[in-house]
Amino acid sequence: MALNNNPGELTLDPENWAELRKLGHRMMDDMMDHLEHVRDRPIVQRMPDEAKGAFTQPPPMQGMGAEAAYRDFVELLLRNQSNFNKHPRFWGFVVGTGSPSGMLADMLASGLNVNMVGGPMASTMLEMQVTAWMKGLLGFPAEAGGILVSGGSMANLLGLTVARNAKAEEAKSLGARRGMTVYGSEEMHVCVQKAVEMLGIGSDNLRKVPVDGDYRINVQALEERIREDRAAGLEPFCVVGNAGTINTGSFDDLEALADLCSREDLWLHVDGAFGAWAAIVPELRHLVRGLDRADSLAFDLHKWMYMPYDVGCVLFKRQSDQVRTFSNRPDYFAMSKDTPPLFADFGIELSRSFRALKVWMGLKENGVSKYQALVKQNVDQARHLKALVESRPELELMAPVPLNTVCFRYRGQGIPDTALDELNRGLSMQLMFSGAGAASETKVNGRVALRVCITNHRTTRRDLEEFAEAAAKTGAMMAKTPRSNP
Repeated sequence: MALNNNPGELTLDPENWAELRKLGHRMMDDMMDHLEHVRDRPIVQRMPDEAKGAFTQPPPMQGMGAEAAYRDFVELLLRNQSNFNKHPRFWGFVVGTGSPSGMLADMLASGLNVNMVGGPMASTMLEMQVTAWMKGLLGFPAEAGGILVSGGSMANLLGLTVARNAKAEEAKSLGARRGMTVYGSEEMHVCVQKAVEMLGIGSDNLRKVPVDGDYRINVQALEERIREDRAAGLEPFCVVGNAGTINTGSFDDLEALADLCSREDLWLHVDGAFGAWAAIVPELRHLVRGLDRADSLAFDLHKWMYMPYDVGCVLFKRQSDQVRTFSNRPDYFAMSKDTPPLFADFGIELSRSFRALKVWMGLKENGVSKYQALVKQNVDQARHLKALVESRPELELMAPVPLNTVCFRYRGQGIPDTALDELNRGLSMQLMFSGAGAASETKVNGRVALRVCITNHRTTRRDLEEFAEAAAKTGAMMAKTPRSNP
């Protein structure tokens, strides 16, 4: 039974629940229309100056009500927000598309408004189940540790934190020892550098090891660098392996890295942001051979599992390593021994959103088999684009395509590399603004390339065929005329 508030007492609950319910249904209908027709809208939308001006206003002292606030959302955001990663032809960077059901799951999570600290709640049991599913799918033992986080950057930070503390227990109280060194390839993600800087190890102690012709870490060069650093009095403690590099999608030889780390008593951390999901597809599993031997693994679910932002995960071979690093129970946080796990023992955050719900509901709705098929579909599409590029003499493939990333450029005939770099910078923008497709710009062997990374469940083979044709035709037109900005 609802209680009437005394005069002057305030609440954020609506005075008229029926009216808010009606507005909520309209919000859901508008968002469903938005997602259903995402292909019909441009990839990128230019925001009018008047809309930009609205975002420079000071906070309102008096409220306008839910109806008016939602109207501003529609006018300023829904009509002006670029579609980017939701669009079937967005392949820039490595981002996921989300899904309509995932959006609804996030609504349910916000409605429950659970602080996922842990303890005796159904939501705790659900997140523990999701973590157990992740361990099983990616080859980690049932007794392994793990926790859901915001994404790969946080997952890598937690993984390297546990690695540091496992190899130097006093680091928790005294900080990192001088000379502790971390190793990874030249192709590793920048978030690894940020992590070593935050952990007091310092970027000068992050060794960027050369790669081979397939952009995999040169294991012999790695072994030599470790030997040199030890001879110089430094303390190697961790190797970061890549399961799908950010630039070309290449895979380090994880089996060889695991062997080396075993011989040298080093922690093996794997950054598998999107590439770790090759493990769930039988035809692709060879790419991650040795993944199950890692001490820790970072990966995302908002990339190749197509969950709405944000949700990632980090797994640890030994949960005891994880708990020793993060567990800290002050008096105000004491609980009985029978209390279910506290996620604060597994990571940095006390305040945590209910990220697990969308993962749980997505797997319940679609099953692992559908995600297996979608990952394979994206890889097959990348191979199709590779074949299209190789079939056109005016296009040039710039790197191998082991998974879902295709790096290529327009090369034409008789154009020097410096001019090609400038042409291809402009080409990526022309293709995006024309609607042909959004590829990001990168460099491969020092030369500018267009990078297509397909983690998009809305992409079709026809999208890629039209994109390749547009790249060839637009590149040819740009080669004949002075460059103009889109």
